[in-house]
Parts: sequence; C-alpha cells; structure tokens
Amino acid sequence: MELKDLFLTPLYLGLLYGLAFALRKRFTNPLTRKYFIPALSVKFLGAISLGLIYQFYYGGGDTFNYFNESKTIHEAFFDSPAVGIKLMLASNNVYDASMAKYVAQMHWFHSETEYFIVKVCGFFGLFCFHTYSVIALMFAFISFSGVWALYNTFLRLYPRLYKQLAIAVFFVPSVFFWGSGISKDALCIGALGWMFFAFYNLLVARTQMVQAAVAILVAGFVLKSVKIYILISFIPPVMLWVTTQYSARIKSGLLRALIMPIMIVLGGVVGFAISQSVASGNQNYDFDKIEDRATVASTYHNSISHTEVNKGRGMGNSGYAMEDFTGPADIPKLAPKAIVIGLFRPFMWEVSNPVMLLSGLEVLWITYLTIQVFRKTGFFRTLGRIGSTPLVLFCIIFSVLFAIGTAITSGNFGNLVRYRIPMWPFYVTALFILQDAIPVKKKARRRIIARPVTRQLAGA
Repeated sequence: MELKDLFLTPLYLGLLYGLAFALRKRFTNPLTRKYFIPALSVKFLGAISLGLIYQFYYGGGDTFNYFNESKTIHEAFFDSPAVGIKLMLASNNVYDASMAKYVAQMHWFHSETEYFIVKVCGFFGLFCFHTYSVIALMFAFISFSGVWALYNTFLRLYPRLYKQLAIAVFFVPSVFFWGSGISKDALCIGALGWMFFAFYNLLVARTQMVQAAVAILVAGFVLKSVKIYILISFIPPVMLWVTTQYSARIKSGLLRALIMPIMIVLGGVVGFAISQSVASGNQNYDFDKIEDRATVASTYHNSISHTEVNKGRGMGNSGYAMEDFTGPADIPKLAPKAIVIGLFRPFMWEVSNPVMLLSGLEVLWITYLTIQVFRKTGFFRTLGRIGSTPLVLFCIIFSVLFAIGTAITSGNFGNLVRYRIPMWPFYVTALFILQDAIPVKKKARRRIIARPVTRQLAGA
C-alpha cells in the first residue's frame, strides 16, 4: 500500500457508502434494511484487513501480485488505449506485436484464472488512480451484491429466519475476510450468490426471468474463468434442488412419494451432465484429467505447508495427509475423513498461528451448531428432515461435496480455510433451518400457553 491509499480510501469509501444508501431503499424491506449497511461494512472491513494482513503479517501474497501485475495494464491504457483494451480482452495466451512488451512484464498473462483477476483489477484501477485499497473496496462492493442476492433468495423461502440467515450469509468471519478484497474468492462468492438467485428465479419461482438469465450468463462466466470447480460442484446439487422443489408441490402424498425418487435421479443426472459439459476441455478440471489434477494439487499443497518460507509467514506446520489418494476411485473410502477435515477442522489443538486461531474458533462454533441439531432432534430424524426439506438437502449435499473436494486437494489448513468459504453460507443456513424445525419442549409450551390464560383469569 502507498501514501495515496491514505488520502483516496476515505473519499472512495464515502462515495461507495453514498451509493449503498441510495440503493438500500430499492433492495431492502423493513426486515432486511437494518442488515444492508452492516453487511456491506464487514465486506469493506474484510477487504482492507486482507491487504493489511498480507502486507504486515505474511509479507506479501497473491492479492499484491494481482495488483502489481495490473499496473502494466494501467500503464498500457495511458500509452495506448487501443493496446490497453487488447490486454483487457486477451485470452488463451494470444497476443500481437503491439502487446508484446506489456505481456513480457506479466507472469500471469499465461495463466487464465489469475490473469482474469489481473484484468478486473486493472479495469477498476482506471477509476481510482490505480490505488490498492480503493480497488479492494470495489471488489468487496461487487462481491456484496452477490451475497445480498443470495440472502434475499433464502429469505423468500424462509422469511421468518431473517436474523439467522443474515448471520449465515454475511457474518461468518472467514467468509467476509477471505471473500473480500482483491482475490479470486471475492468474485467467486459474489458470483455464486448470483447463480443461486438466478436458478431460483428462472427455474423455481419463474419471476424476473430476464434478470435471472443475465445473472446465470455473467456469474457462470466468472466462475468458469476463475474457479470452475465451484461451478462443477454447484450444478448437480442445484439441479437436484430444483427437481425436488417441483416434487414438493405435489399435493397427493402417495403421488409425491412415487415421483420424488424419479425426480431426484433426474435432477442428479441432468446436473452431472451439465457439469461434465462445463468441465469438458478444461485442462485442469476435465473429468478425464481430474485424477491427475487432484493428486498433484494435494501433494503440492501438503509439501509447501512444511517449507521454511511458509513457517516464516506464520503458517507453521499446518499440513495434513490424505493417505492413499490416487484418484476418484479412492474418494468413497476417504470421504468420511475428508468431510471431517472439510467441515470441522482445524481443531483447537491444531491451531499454530493467530490467523488459524480465528478459523479454529469459527469451526468450533459451527461444530457446536451441528451437534446441537443432531442432539436435540436425533440422528435419524435429522437425516429424515434433511431429505424432506429441499433447500436443506441442496445445502447439505453441496457443502458435503465441496468439503470432500477441498479437503482432498488442499493439503494444509491455510489453503483449506480459503478454499471452503463458498460452502459456509449454505451449510450454516441448513443448520439454522434444521434448528428452527426443532420442536419446543412440552413444558415450555405449557408455560407459554398458561401465561395468557392466567392473565385472562386475573382480569376477570
């Protein structure tokens, strides 16, 4: 960060807050209005904090690499706007002679996913004198639009849980910290929110269909460009959710029981086919190559977690092992361990630095919520409620699949904490819905009923 950050950040922060206050009335109602500005504020806090942590604690990182490489695009625009536009539109490592001297300065030009973030960063930089903290706030603002869309979609299904849903979507610490600022995660968590909004409106509610179609195209493009595995993990469960939503509308219990299994299979098959189509041709996530990708990623991340460089950055010895993983065929036997790692680790005794401590406390809270749901309802009854509640079924399936995938490929807790943030809003939402379905104890019910009766007798 530079001196201009100190002068420009308050100015642009005021402008973004002014825009937020202008939009709040249009996109909120009396119940949700009070969460709009606080939810945006924690995104801004996360964006600035991310930069400070990387600068003063880790001593550098990807967020500054994106920013520094985007300076080249910024300079190109001032040298020649035409060349700057070419750099913004470049893809698949294709460039001409006019772009060559700029391409030579950008290591990530030849990496599609990283270069996408560089381009976004460079574009935002045109409007703020290419200032790191201001660009970070812009990333946070764009990301916030998606999580607000996600919150409102959940709210249409469970309006009574507006407080709990706000906690699940906005205020899980790792989500607003790692999911803000100049990063892949900020764009992906926002795009995922818009995708869920779009699927619900286009295929379930059948409203705002034009906006939903546009949202699917834009959000799908972002996810495919940045983290296609999120899209691959999301589509099968969401298609399963859509089909079970239609099945749940059938009034006849017998007919619903007969059709539900067919719709579940249909949704899963369609979702898998779409995911396979999306992944086809991608060098990292093509279904034919995913075995090599997963094995290499797991080995690499596990090895770097033990290096002296990462110990110097405060990551310590944060690796964990997924023994005997050689490819997708091993996933079923490793799934239980991967689920525990993905959802409930690091344990508090595995914490080795201040950043991991925050993650450990967060996971401890989520573990407590999970245990409470199963303890109060019973294991098999909870499983029954998951299966009979379409949104919960979707959230749990997506979260479990995501937990397995990220646990197997991360190799250390430092990466895992960042990789798994897309699942937390969905998993915590599922827990709050299940918690709300827990029946009130009979004694408590009697006390609640007795009070108004007592008052009536006293008045008589």
